[in-house]
Amino acid sequence: MLTPADWPAVGDWVAVVPRPADGRAVLAGVLPRRTRFARKVAGSRSDAQVVAANADTALLVTSMTSDFEPRRLERYAALAYDSGAMPAVVLTKADAVADAAEQSAFVAQAMQAVPGADVFTVSAQNGTGIDLLLAYLAPGSTIVLVGSSGVGKSTLANALTGSTRMATQAVREDDNRGRHTTTHRELMALPNGSWLIDTPGMREVGLVTGSDEEFGHGITQTFQDVESFAEHCRYRDCRHEQEPGCAVNTAIETGELEPGRLQAYRKLQRELAYAERRENSQARRVMNEAAKKLSKHVKAAQRHKTKR
Repeated sequence: MLTPADWPAVGDWVAVVPRPADGRAVLAGVLPRRTRFARKVAGSRSDAQVVAANADTALLVTSMTSDFEPRRLERYAALAYDSGAMPAVVLTKADAVADAAEQSAFVAQAMQAVPGADVFTVSAQNGTGIDLLLAYLAPGSTIVLVGSSGVGKSTLANALTGSTRMATQAVREDDNRGRHTTTHRELMALPNGSWLIDTPGMREVGLVTGSDEEFGHGITQTFQDVESFAEHCRYRDCRHEQEPGCAVNTAIETGELEPGRLQAYRKLQRELAYAERRENSQARRVMNEAAKKLSKHVKAAQRHKTKR
C-alpha cells in the first residue's frame, strides 16, 4: 500500500483470516473498489483521504438554517461525481423553516447548486420526509452521508436506521455552528436492506486528483449549466471574461445564469489544476530521488567490481 488512500476504508470488501484463539482476524486482502469518495486531507498535504468506499449514493446533507451554503454543496457534488456515486441533496431541519415559501427557496438553491440531483426536505425531529427518503434508497446499495458539523447527519442516521445508535449534540446557539459529534465512520444496516455510512463533519472539502483520465469530470457534472452555455461561445477557448460572443456572460446578463455559479466554476477549476501541478511536481521529485539512489548503487557496484 503505497499511499494512505490504499488502506482499507469503511465500505471496502475485505478478505479476512480469523484468529479464534485471540478473538481477532487479519485482513488478508482488499477487493477492487467500484467507487471511492475521497477528499484532500486537511492541511498543506495533498494526499487523498478516502471517506467511503463502494458507495452507490452520496447524500449531501445540509440544514435549512444560516449554515446553508450553496458553494459548499457544489464542492460535495464535484467530489461525489468524481467518486462514481450519484449525489442527492438532503435538506434537514424542515421543522425550523417558517413557511412553505422559505422551504421552496432553499430547495431552489439546492437544485441550482447540484443540477439534476434529487432534493429531499426532512425533519428527523418529527419524521417529515424520512419515509420518502428511505424509499429512494435502493435495497442492497451503500449510501454515504457527507456534510458539515451540525447539519444533522447523525440525527438523520438515527432516523433512517430507526435507532439511537449515533450520538448527537445541539448546535451552538450563538452562531448556529455545529459541534463534532461523529468522530469515526461506521457502516450501519437500514431496514430496507441498504447500508449507510455516517461520517464526521468536514471543515475542509478539498478536491483531489486521480489516475483515471476522466477524473475531474465532477466539476463538469456539477456545473452542467455553465458548460451548456459555454458550448455556444464564439471561441472554443473562451475564458468567459471580456471575449466577444461569450454565451456564458450573455446568460449572466439575461439572468439565465447566476454570477456566483461562474465564479465557483472557475475557482474549482483553478484548485484542481493546482492540485494536478503539485502532484506532478511531487511525482517528478520522487522519481529524481529514486534515480539518484539508483545511480549511487550502480557507482558503488562498479567501484566494488574494480577493486576485485
